[in-house]
Amino acid sequence: MRIDILTLFPEMFSAMQESILGRAQKSGKIQINIVNIRDYTEDKHLKCDDYPFGGGAGMVMMAPPIGNAIEAIDPDHKARRIYMSPKGETFKQQKVFELLEYEHLILLCGHYEGVDQRVLDLFIDEEISIGDYVLTGGELPAMVIADCVSRYVDGVINTSSLVDESFSDNMLEYPQYTRPQEYKGLTVPEVLRSGDHGKIDEWRREQALEITRKRRPDLLYKQRICGAIQRCRSVPLSHVRFSTLPVGCSQCLELLVSPPFYRS
Repeated sequence: MRIDILTLFPEMFSAMQESILGRAQKSGKIQINIVNIRDYTEDKHLKCDDYPFGGGAGMVMMAPPIGNAIEAIDPDHKARRIYMSPKGETFKQQKVFELLEYEHLILLCGHYEGVDQRVLDLFIDEEISIGDYVLTGGELPAMVIADCVSRYVDGVINTSSLVDESFSDNMLEYPQYTRPQEYKGLTVPEVLRSGDHGKIDEWRREQALEITRKRRPDLLYKQRICGAIQRCRSVPLSHVRFSTLPVGCSQCLELLVSPPFYRS
């Protein structure tokens, strides 16, 4: 996987050389290139923005430097070109798997009042937003997407660590504990210390469901659930895939989609 990030502020991306992403780059599992858009401007003062036509506040990033940069790193348009924008599709877990289908991603970071519309018309395949709020630029969203996608590249993270994550099955993750066993009066649940993996899986499944009910009940509406979920209690949690179960069981829909605190 190769990810090129186009930005006016390359220094912001030093954090991507640390931790898991840093190790993955050093081992050659992923390639993340930070491209300074100013290197492609034809202005002797390295100017890359100008006042908007029609007036208005702020500055707009100019088309020529961005176009030059994209054409230099992807002359045959083989990469998926993405602009970080609050007007784009909201980034969700499913999108990660869609982006993994591409060997090369280009992430364009806007700044100030955004980029010249002709950049989007001529060079960009899609726009992505990481949420309904406004940031000073696209650099942080680009880091988020690069991190999310990279961790699913083969060899970056142990496969077993990816199985029971939040959103992996439209469910939030169960609570995690480590040493010490007791901290300020709070003790690790006894079931996690029992050594009974069947009971541990059942406890984790129930905790994940309860947390999702309370915090993100909307996720449960996305599941295709039936009475087969009751039979899943004898199956290890890592093998359960709620999204693949058939539709039609009113009992399970009552149990999962309409939690007690919603009922009159």
